[in-house]
Amino acid sequence: QVVLVESGGGSVQTGGSLRLSCAASGYIASSTSMAWFRQAPGKEREGVAHIYTRSGSTSYADSVKGRFTVSHDNAKNTLFLQMTTLNPEDTAMYYCAATPRVWLRDPLFAGEYDYWGQGTQVTVSS
Repeated sequence: QVVLVESGGGSVQTGGSLRLSCAASGYIASSTSMAWFRQAPGKEREGVAHIYTRSGSTSYADSVKGRFTVSHDNAKNTLFLQMTTLNPEDTAMYYCAATPRVWLRDPLFAGEYDYWGQGTQVTVSS
């Protein structure tokens, strides 16, 4: 059983920055893929960033490339998402996800993941 708890959301103005955290507990040793997703009201859940925690290899949605950075602290079992140059289109509930599988066909597809956090709200005002 893996438990994921996100934190760090909040309200910022356009151009601002936020850093999200996702603390993982439980049988985390086997989790090798972690990701951030987001879902705005009335929209489907969207993959934002992914990392293979063992290799550090990452991938990003085109909409956040160059602005968001995903990282993982293996010692603390914590996933991070550094978000910069935020704009109102980034407003959404952000979710952390994890899976023990070592290779994912589509790392930014929600169906690839087995464990989810409860989400943290990010609101960007113009």
